Amino acid sequence: MHAKQVLMERSNFHLNQCAWVRLVFVGVFLTWQPFSAWAQIPKELAVNSDYKKLTVEELMNIEVISVTKIPEKLSEVASAIQVITQQDIQRSAATSIPEALRLAPNLQVAQLSSQHWIISARGFNWIYANKLLVMIDGRTVYSPLFAGVFWDAQNLLLENVERIEVISGPGGTLWGANAVNGVINIITKHSGDTKGIYVSAGLGSSLRQMAETRLGGHIGSKFSYRAYGTYNNRNHTYISGAADNKDKWSFGQGGFRLDWNASASNSISLHGNSYNGGDGLEPKARSIDGQNVMAKWSHAFSNTSSLTVQGYFDRTWRRDVPGTINDQLKTYDLDVQHQFGLGTRQRFLWGLGYRIMDDESQHSTIFVGLVPESRTMHLFSSFIQDEITFFSGLFKVTLGTKLQHNHFSGFDIQPSSRFSWFVNSKNTVWAAVSRAVRAPSRMDVDYHIPTYKVPPNQPSVDGGPNFRSEKVTAYELGYRMQPNTKLSFSLATFFNNIDDLYSVEALPGTLTYQIQNGSRGEAYGFEFSGNYQLSNNWRLRGGYTYFDKTLWRKPGNVSAEAVLTNLGSDAKHQVMLQSIMDLPGNFQVDLTGRYIDSLPATQYYKTVPSYYSMDARLAWHYKNRLEVSAVGQNLLKERHVEFAGVEIPRSIYGRVTWRY
Repeated sequence: MHAKQVLMERSNFHLNQCAWVRLVFVGVFLTWQPFSAWAQIPKELAVNSDYKKLTVEELMNIEVISVTKIPEKLSEVASAIQVITQQDIQRSAATSIPEALRLAPNLQVAQLSSQHWIISARGFNWIYANKLLVMIDGRTVYSPLFAGVFWDAQNLLLENVERIEVISGPGGTLWGANAVNGVINIITKHSGDTKGIYVSAGLGSSLRQMAETRLGGHIGSKFSYRAYGTYNNRNHTYISGAADNKDKWSFGQGGFRLDWNASASNSISLHGNSYNGGDGLEPKARSIDGQNVMAKWSHAFSNTSSLTVQGYFDRTWRRDVPGTINDQLKTYDLDVQHQFGLGTRQRFLWGLGYRIMDDESQHSTIFVGLVPESRTMHLFSSFIQDEITFFSGLFKVTLGTKLQHNHFSGFDIQPSSRFSWFVNSKNTVWAAVSRAVRAPSRMDVDYHIPTYKVPPNQPSVDGGPNFRSEKVTAYELGYRMQPNTKLSFSLATFFNNIDDLYSVEALPGTLTYQIQNGSRGEAYGFEFSGNYQLSNNWRLRGGYTYFDKTLWRKPGNVSAEAVLTNLGSDAKHQVMLQSIMDLPGNFQVDLTGRYIDSLPATQYYKTVPSYYSMDARLAWHYKNRLEVSAVGQNLLKERHVEFAGVEIPRSIYGRVTWRY
């Protein structure tokens, strides 16, 4: 049996089987723009914030920093990197962070209910997806309960988002545990870029009500601020062929950001958020709330040397439906990073980090829980990286490693090496070899179903006290090209060797099953993306991803084959295309189409058929102040299934926005 079966059956996802869907879509795969994480616009381009009007050549010269934490041109980066810009978000149907992440074709995104999503990169996407590292302004939104992300609690005001950066492939050398298959870093705007008043409100079918407001400004020439609030009320999804899933959801969040440019070499920022959400039942069966605050100080010693110190506190609390585990997590984190140049051809970067996670669980049933109920977990980390250029800048090599100690399995080493060959100014070939780990979670070690509490003839299930970190060694090869001033594209291929994967093993001579590292596997695929500027008023972006994996039991392990199916239900083929077009009369017409291949059946859920989806947006502007828009989501079918039998309905909403 699977160790998480009981929790899944009683979770707030309400995941029941329903009719398969057959959708019709006629689309053309076109290319998508690959930016980078932490993209920085060169000063000569900073006056123009409209990415659509920048030439492809200018876009390729944008500096990026997520892969190595050191600024470098996009054309020189040795990694599969993409970014979702603020304009991409504004010109889409997205109303939440998970919906915005659909705009990255290399991510696997599936909706589970009105508020729950599963998101991954390069496979292993399922209810407890746990191999993707997600950050908001450098704050890790990570739950040690299952080593993944509760997406219902990550709901920023999208107007505040500057870009969402997506790295495909391991990022453990710099970012640490759980950066196994990718890294998402959500970067919000500097408060100096959000002065004035912003108000927006909307009504619709699935998004029943929404309201947003923001106020920003300056005090003197060095200090800026903003405060914001957002609220949305979402309708239910469907199960069993049009039955109400009883998952209506309302959510509110508010926050602030302060930025102080104290001097030419010192800057300080302080920002925080508070949120609360709950279902539409009386009394509420599911609810969440949380607060976080983060401070960051940056000091420049010279043009080639700088120091950054960052710390944050994050509290999150959730109550799930009766029969599962309620949980409160408090996280304290401190990071220090220093970079400096060694001569003209070498740049050096090192850093230290320490995190305390205080987790308290409460069993809402005696049937299943965590033992012990509370844990205080410590995470220590350090990293070092050296970037060297050769032969007058023709080649670049980046070598680094991260040493990390987690509470459950001890020390892990995560090295990487990256190589770039700059064939010419328009063509770059890159390669990388890296190792990353997924650290154990409480669900791996502390999960417990006692024998005397389960139904007759059912065994108990215990976490594995010796559960080790899951490991991946990734081999990547890529090519980036700009054939002319209107077109750019990139290709990234990968092969992953994965070891010590999750398994559930029967202990000989007992009625006990134990969580162990009895599985391993291989995964491979490629990601193609590009950007095409048809005219000054029309831009196309899109991408295609192919993925495949094979899992098997390690010698001497007896975990059921069905358990392997629960480690991810992944589409082999994915296509995404976004069209952004300006029309005369201050009108805008934007379309986003997606194709998702079928998802294989798991131990508990049937196969999900392949489907097509289309979103559309029609908007009218008046003097760059007033915007009136009508938006449709999932227009090609009344309802369709994305994972585990839940039917996602077609959605229509209208919206009015005022900026001053």
